[in-house]
Amino acid sequence: MLFSNLAYTSIQALATDKILLLPLGAIEQHGPQLAVATDTDIVSNVASQVEKNLPSDVLLCPTLPFGSSDHHLDFGGTISIGPELYSKVIVDIVLSMLSGGFRKIVLLNGHGGNITPVKQALAVLSKTVDEKYKPNIALATYWEVGGKAFAGAPPMESPALSHACEYETSLMLHLFPEKVWMDKAERAPRPASNGYIPWEDDEAYKGVTLFKPTRFISGNGSSGEPQLATPDKGKHLFETAVRTVTEFLISFKEWPLMESLKK
Repeated sequence: MLFSNLAYTSIQALATDKILLLPLGAIEQHGPQLAVATDTDIVSNVASQVEKNLPSDVLLCPTLPFGSSDHHLDFGGTISIGPELYSKVIVDIVLSMLSGGFRKIVLLNGHGGNITPVKQALAVLSKTVDEKYKPNIALATYWEVGGKAFAGAPPMESPALSHACEYETSLMLHLFPEKVWMDKAERAPRPASNGYIPWEDDEAYKGVTLFKPTRFISGNGSSGEPQLATPDKGKHLFETAVRTVTEFLISFKEWPLMESLKK
């Protein structure tokens, strides 16, 4: 069911029975080969198909189209909410959901830059609402839920989803081919490997983080191997994302609201 198509009275009546699903996107540069709405387009379509799979269980909110994308501002074409404010935006949105009676809420994320500020928001919410409402509020990033399909398993040829890469370019070729310009897709100039820092996709994570704006790690705003993208790869990724997110929500619906175990 679609949140935006209902009167408030209907929404109130559904609050205790439904998972409230909020997709989180971004409007930001995606290299020379992809439209700036890539993250919003992909996560919105995953969420829409999941809602169609689970119409009796999911109440789908409109996608929050703007994300935390300050690291892309140097390239232009980016509309960003800074990470501190983005955390507060998520806190306020979730508080309004809780006020409306919802207790099972999933933030379905489609942009890597949203992950850290949303986790911060969940920490703040846990401190302030767990005692009063005892809700289950989950962050689910579609490619992380999707597992190995987004981490180098065939038919993909590069190690993992990153940014404007083989994975996202393939997804957009499948979903919105009119928003892809493959003649401009090429591997960007990147920093040399140092054995510890994963410059988006070329090293396994080893517990070391060094945060830099995109212009320090990519010559054209993209990463990975976008020139390897195909529509068939995108279809495979999209179907995997929809299936695994659907499976997660089926499980999530049955999770009990948690009580303190302290005696």
